[in-house]
Amino acid sequence: MTIITHSEDLTILIAVADAGGFSAAAEQLDIQVAKVSRAVARVEKQLNTTLFSRTTRRVELTEEGKLFIEKVRVGLEKLSEAEEWLKIRHEKPSGRLRIDSASPFILHQITPHIKAFSQRYPLIDIELSASDGIINLLEKRTDLAIRIGKLEDSTLHARVLGHSKLWLVASPDYLQLSGTPETPQQLLSHRLLGFIPPSGLNHWSVGSGMTITPDIAASNGEVLRQLCLEGNGIACLSNFMVQRDIENGNLTVILAEQMQSPHPREVVQAVYYRNTALSSRIKLFIDFIEQKITL
Repeated sequence: MTIITHSEDLTILIAVADAGGFSAAAEQLDIQVAKVSRAVARVEKQLNTTLFSRTTRRVELTEEGKLFIEKVRVGLEKLSEAEEWLKIRHEKPSGRLRIDSASPFILHQITPHIKAFSQRYPLIDIELSASDGIINLLEKRTDLAIRIGKLEDSTLHARVLGHSKLWLVASPDYLQLSGTPETPQQLLSHRLLGFIPPSGLNHWSVGSGMTITPDIAASNGEVLRQLCLEGNGIACLSNFMVQRDIENGNLTVILAEQMQSPHPREVVQAVYYRNTALSSRIKLFIDFIEQKITL
């Protein structure tokens, strides 16, 4: 009976399958392509089976490879869970935890609390990724993501952390110069700040709902916040990123009573890959951050 003893080779194998190529897997794992190639060759030799079909453009799993990867993924997850269980019993959770979220949430709600989390769990290595688009958690080898709005991917578990109300906001200087709109229709005569089209985030939940064409467009909400603070126009932003600006008078809320709430865009969720058990590192972080964030 053949026994594959190197879990590192199996981890590399999964990375090749998820990334669709040796070079992409090497980049994700930050290792040399030659090491990836040797690992795959070792496993195929031990199994006496071809796991990947190679073309000039892409590496794809054979039928045997698909079945093997499926079993290996479950096996490595169980091994990782067993190791974490032992560490938790010794009160020393450890390992890498890669977290992804949109830039504004990372900046306003996560980074202020990383020091406290690291002091509580010093053996957990945090990696933060600020992605303004929806990433594939498997391809990016990401453990946990914070998503704002409706969740589309059914392969993910989700835990609702709360709801962050949407506000239409502008700086006092802008409103003094341009006037304050009193109806949703009057917004159309103002300078509106939104996301680079096409974007569903340019549909504002004010009145019966309206889709705006931005006078100034940006790729992420933090840029829109800064533009708004500098008096460039009106933006629709989540409370988690503008609450302090509103409280200190740097931004003014308009048409508050005409905003639709509750609204699907207000939901804040922690999402992670749907596997057999919740990683202790993920659970520790979700439990911790849920108590810290101000939505």
